[in-house]
Amino acid sequence: MDATNKPHQIPPEMALYAEKHRIFELMQSLMEALLIYRPEDPVDFMIGHLRKNNADVPRVFVVGPPASGKTTISRWICKHLSATYVCPQDLVHNQKLKKSQEVLSCLAQQEAIPDELWVSLLEERLSDEECMSLGWVVDGFPETRDQALQLQEKGIAPRHVIVLHAPDTVLVERNLGKLLDPFTKEVYHSTFDWPVDFMVQRRLVVPEGISEQVTASRLLESHRNIPGVIQAYAKNHKAINADQPCVDVFAQALSFVQSRPASKAPFLPRVLLLGPPGSGKHLQAALLAQKYGLVNLRLGDLLREKVVERTPLSELIKPFFNSSYPVSDNIVLSVLKERLNRQDCLSCGWVLHGFPRDVDQASLMKHTGFEPNRVFFLNLPTEVALQRLCQWATDPVAGERYHSIFKPPINAEVNQRLRQNPKNRPEKVEVKADYYHQQARELEDFYEDGIALNADQDPYTIFEHIESYLVKPLPVTRR
Repeated sequence: MDATNKPHQIPPEMALYAEKHRIFELMQSLMEALLIYRPEDPVDFMIGHLRKNNADVPRVFVVGPPASGKTTISRWICKHLSATYVCPQDLVHNQKLKKSQEVLSCLAQQEAIPDELWVSLLEERLSDEECMSLGWVVDGFPETRDQALQLQEKGIAPRHVIVLHAPDTVLVERNLGKLLDPFTKEVYHSTFDWPVDFMVQRRLVVPEGISEQVTASRLLESHRNIPGVIQAYAKNHKAINADQPCVDVFAQALSFVQSRPASKAPFLPRVLLLGPPGSGKHLQAALLAQKYGLVNLRLGDLLREKVVERTPLSELIKPFFNSSYPVSDNIVLSVLKERLNRQDCLSCGWVLHGFPRDVDQASLMKHTGFEPNRVFFLNLPTEVALQRLCQWATDPVAGERYHSIFKPPINAEVNQRLRQNPKNRPEKVEVKADYYHQQARELEDFYEDGIALNADQDPYTIFEHIESYLVKPLPVTRR
């Protein structure tokens, strides 16, 4: 592009492609890999890096004190995301790993295993094709800041670090009740997690090193080292209280692992609000436009503006307005495309509501080259929509709007002269709501990354939810 020729008219397709394929993050990943590994042939290295196609696979460390549930959470994450479970202690007996022999030699001589050897062993395992293609979850490592720094020097960088914590009294009680299935290596508890299978019950054994004295010693060591580990991963860790039901801990951990880190890529919001009448699309669009400077586009307003302009296009729209029939899709797309091509939409972003109403219109909009990057479905029951819309009325003298429940008029004279908008009559609201609900399922399938929100709550609570998805990357979903 010519830097002297501004503003640049960047085709919308370019931004769509870059966002869809995450070009900015891809280039960032390539540069990071080049700086870490410093290959002799950078071009071949980058081609190989791209062929791995593992940009979104999980790379997770789960750390915490003894009995905090690291193994359980790690295995559950692996099962849910089809990732590879990695436990450094299990790697010692993996004969396929060259470094395992050195570790066994140290254990045979009753020597402490150096951190360098642990890191090399883990590096060898994580470089396997299985870990590279499916991702990995490492259970209980690193245990110290030195180990974390050595992993970073080797280029082993997790995207997410889960730090589990709980009161010492809880951890001691959990640890002393542990039982191990020697066949499956599953860990059970005599009080909280007793197996149902009678055969499993019979073969349970007490693991080594879980006496009260040993547990207290390991807890003390963990308390000394965990702050250093957290410091090494200050920007990508999440502390989770493990003193709660396992399913709740797992839900928080999974939500964190599926989240994407904040991106530094330029982001231009293109928001689409879909929902039945009365779901608050107009209000949410106004709030987004006010706070983020987006162009507020309401299809009905755009068409009315075109009619006033008295252009050849307005002559085509007038008959539809006079007959109360929906404006032809081709005319609507022409008006919408012209508006979205203006400089304010291209430079500031936009929020659209009132269109599309069905999958055919959504498909036509996609072919114009303008696609939303955030789609919100504001779900609302028809009964609530009727309560919201059908009880609004306007004072024709003062122009003030009243609601029989939320904002009733105080003056009896005002109450007598109130007039209801014909569009808000129950029969018309029901027709519009029924039509939306008939199309909603297909629209949800069309916009597969759409976010469903409950619109039957405080509007500012809804806005906070919309805002959170607007300023943060969408979660990773592996299909």
